[in-house]
Order: sequence, then C-alpha cells, then structure tokens
Amino acid sequence: MQNVLDLSIIIINWNSSALLRKCLLSIYGNTKRVQYEILVVDNASFDGCCEMLTEEFPAVRFIQSRENGGFARANNLGFRSALGRMVLFLNPDTEIQGPAIDRMLQFLETTSDAGLVGARLLNSDLSTQTSCIQKFPTIVNQAVDAELLRRLFPKLSLWGIRQLIEAPASGAAVEVISGACQMIRREAFERVGMFDEKFFMYAEDVDLCYRMFASGRKNYYVGDATVIHHGGQSSGSSPQSNFSAVVLRESLYRFFEKHRGPACGNTYRITMALVANLRLMLLVCVFILSIGLYRKKTVLGAFRKWAAVLRWSLGLESWVHHLAPAVATDALDAGYRVV
Repeated sequence: MQNVLDLSIIIINWNSSALLRKCLLSIYGNTKRVQYEILVVDNASFDGCCEMLTEEFPAVRFIQSRENGGFARANNLGFRSALGRMVLFLNPDTEIQGPAIDRMLQFLETTSDAGLVGARLLNSDLSTQTSCIQKFPTIVNQAVDAELLRRLFPKLSLWGIRQLIEAPASGAAVEVISGACQMIRREAFERVGMFDEKFFMYAEDVDLCYRMFASGRKNYYVGDATVIHHGGQSSGSSPQSNFSAVVLRESLYRFFEKHRGPACGNTYRITMALVANLRLMLLVCVFILSIGLYRKKTVLGAFRKWAAVLRWSLGLESWVHHLAPAVATDALDAGYRVV
C-alpha cells in the first residue's frame, strides 16, 4: 500500500467519545499545513463513538475492535491501516493547541537522527505536565517518584525534566516521550517492531522510546508545540478500584524484566512493597492530623491506592496478569471491522 499522506493520526477510544469529539475538533481547527488522515480505533467500548463519528466527522476512518486487547495492540491495529509517512499516536483526552502538529512534523522531517518526537503537554489548568518527558525507569527514580518532588527539584537528573524549564524552542533530545502524544517515522516504528503488545497499558510508550534509543535514533521534545492532556479520563472510569495504580506498576515490572532481567524486575517489586508500606504509614499519620471531611476523604483515597500497590507487590492482585493477551500473529486475530 503506497504511503501518499504526510501523517496518519491514530487515536484509541475507550469510553471517551465526549473527549474524543473535543480532540478531533482541535485537530481540524489547528492543523492546516499537513496532509493527514485520522484513524480512530474503538477498543471494544461500544460507547456510541461510531455513530458520533459518522454524523459529525465522516472523514475519520473508524476501526471497531471486538475485544479490548490493550492500548499497544489497538495502536498497532490502527497503524496497519494507516497510509502516512509519519504517524502520530494521540490520546483522545488531548486538545491540540495552535500549530502543534505542524511544528512536530516539521521537526521530525528536518532532523535526520530523530525517530520519535513529542510536545509540551499541559494539564487542564494549562500548567506544564511534568510527566511529558522522563528518564528511563530505574529502581531509584521509581522509588522516589512524586509530583511534589519533581516540582520542588526539577533540575535533578533523576527526573530528566530539565528541558521543561529551559523550554528549548528548537527541540531537545530526551529519553522518554509521553505516549499521550508521540509522533514517529513510519519506517522507524516498523524497524523497532512497533508497540509491544505484552503491555496492556502504561509503559508501552517507555518501551518504545527505549527500543528507539537502542536502535540509534533519538527521541526529541519540541517545546514550542503544546497539547492539553486532561489525563486519566478513560482508565479512571474502570470499576476496578485503583486499576491504574496497579496496572502501572505491573507494566513497569514487565519493562524491568524485559530489558534488565528477572532479578531487576523482582527488585522493583520488593522496592514497591517497601515504598507502599512507608506511604501507608505516613497516610495514617496525615489522616489522624487531618481536619475536615474533604481532606480525610482525599487521604483515604490515597490510602486505598497504596494498599492496592502493596497487594500487587505481594502478588495478591492476580487479575493484572491476565490483561495482556498473547501477541497475535495476524491483525485479524484481534477481531475488528473497518467502517
């Protein structure tokens, strides 16, 4: 199939049709200099997304997956139908600001050693999202990972977010680009083997960046391309308590095991058990000292999260092991139809 477009934008929907509508409007309203297509893959949520796209965005190519095989598999499924020379993997809970897509594409096309680029991600209140660039995971930086610490000590090499402060307009090489907005050369994506479908969600972006870096290409942060990332809207709707907190740790465990061996993976699990215990003890103290119902509810929410992490570290959240199915040998194994 001949690639005749500059860019394919692939968006995975899972119970996010309202956010998806805003995302699409922001793309069409701000992207003027690029020949592009948009592909939306619904990950078996059947939330009315198809009907909304048919009525309001008929140019969007829609793929209905009959099972939720995870974020990585859905993106690979969309990629197999894409026509663009470059590909943008974009979350549905994002909104493009100004010529962000044009800027990223221009940088990717004119920077010969670039394999993958990302934008400055903003929170809903337009503050900078410190997680939009990161260092590759280590036991240490995962043990002390906290938004408060990143904001208090942003220049520590532990985090790898110095570029957010220096804000290089021309782009800067970094280690990890957030999967909420990753633009990549088609041939580079194919060369490194696409997304690893053993990651159900979370860390598949880190894994891709790691493999891209190992292949000899660089990952770049383009500071003058801005995208609002509302964050956590799909996974937050899961009926499973603290779903995201547990799946994130499981995915990082798989990353450590894959790239640094079983011993490192087990060390990470033990470290998370220690961290969870410490956090829980601190939260008990904070709860006792808290005044007001809202504050106590917030502390209880954090307590439940870290209790779930502790349970995971002890192997008690067994459901998480069944999230990522065996990798399909053919795209049709996933079960889908194109509209």
